[in-house]
Amino acid sequence: CRQLFRSPSMPSSVIRPILKRIERPPDRDTPVKTKRRRSVAGTPGEAAEPVGDREGVGGGHPSPRCAPDPRLGGFVVALLLLLQKARLLRSRSFCQEEIENMLANDQRELIGDFSKAYLLQTVEGKHQDLKYISPEMMVAVLSGQFSSLIESCVIVDCRYPYEYEGGHIKGAINLPMEQDVEEFLLKKPIVPFDATKRVIVIFHCEFSSERGPRMCRFVREKDRACNEYPHLHYPELYVLKGGYREFFPQYQAHCEPQDYRPMHHADFKEDLRKCRLKSR
Repeated sequence: CRQLFRSPSMPSSVIRPILKRIERPPDRDTPVKTKRRRSVAGTPGEAAEPVGDREGVGGGHPSPRCAPDPRLGGFVVALLLLLQKARLLRSRSFCQEEIENMLANDQRELIGDFSKAYLLQTVEGKHQDLKYISPEMMVAVLSGQFSSLIESCVIVDCRYPYEYEGGHIKGAINLPMEQDVEEFLLKKPIVPFDATKRVIVIFHCEFSSERGPRMCRFVREKDRACNEYPHLHYPELYVLKGGYREFFPQYQAHCEPQDYRPMHHADFKEDLRKCRLKSR
């Protein structure tokens, strides 16, 4: 606090009398310091005296008895309040910066390039780092309910070809291999003609448990590698919760052919073996 009274912004008529009134040699616990602490902390059982009680401010000269002047005490209190407010503002700025950093790294709320929030309503899924949508939300997209906001929706079916041929969501593209999805999405990225609209990608497999989520992560990793952070070709990725297994019984009209062939189908054991060997 002593440095406050040496500030060149304060009137010299206030600074000098205070300094002249200090008769004891400076030590670590002078009466002035004690009273300043009391004025801030408020010692129980004692009334805190204003620091300026030892001077008369009106004429610029101290009175013989150092009569209290409430104006000086109010001035000091005001300075202390301003200093406290400045500290709070500094703390508030730091907290705000932390919040902004958290938002910038929070993929649960913002799309991958942190430019906006996710458009589609999401649900809880197996993998907490991914965004899942329900079959109902998928149908809403397929039905054009978001056509004013979405220019292109790419549905990536990560199942093996024999599964896809046995029944798939209308418009879905079968990309079971990493090189396939990289070739389709990243060699020549899809760019919206209308910059205000979005390009979204939805991944799924039979249950959206392993293959779909793995492919979703692969695309994000490759997309990051070929762009300057945080820019992305496809910042908005989703996974269809429950996969084709959950989608088909509810919305067969949105599938073609209207059938479901599981990965472990008895008639396609050899196809499964070959696909697994190829995907290694």
